[in-house]
Amino acid sequence: MGAGDACVRSGVDADLDVVAEIFAHYVNDSTATFETVPPSAAQWRQKFDALTRNGLPFLVVEVGTELVGFAYAAPWRPKPAYRYTVEDTVYLAPGWTGKGLGRLLLGDLVASSARAGVAQMIAVITDDGDGSSAALHRACGFREVGRLHDVGHKFGRWIGTLLLQRNLSAKS
Repeated sequence: MGAGDACVRSGVDADLDVVAEIFAHYVNDSTATFETVPPSAAQWRQKFDALTRNGLPFLVVEVGTELVGFAYAAPWRPKPAYRYTVEDTVYLAPGWTGKGLGRLLLGDLVASSARAGVAQMIAVITDDGDGSSAALHRACGFREVGRLHDVGHKFGRWIGTLLLQRNLSAKS
């Protein structure tokens, strides 16, 4: 089963327990995020409520009846001049990577964000030697705009980040 069997839809409150489980895997077992303590389902509800209240997309992908991934756009920075720029987040449940679902989710997130009036999307990707997230973003039209070296410390090592950007506005 892959992207052809998948359905991307807007997330709802009932999805957030599974979202918390998926993300906890990446917090506990990878350097894909610099989080070190998995957020609770209640914390995910707060994030979900804040994003949707501000008109930003929070999407999930299902294969059959199983929720296997999520994506959302969050404000890039809190200062008002950044209000048209977001940072994307995309995660798939273990065992569901490499099936085209990330590309499906990110493509829908880009389109939903553009409809919401977003002009720029930023990806902040850990530069830990696994190039899959960077490759996904490049395949979806993002371009590298910078690197930050040794800015995160997790699992006893220093890790940098790769910054990618995609213009979502018709202007420029």
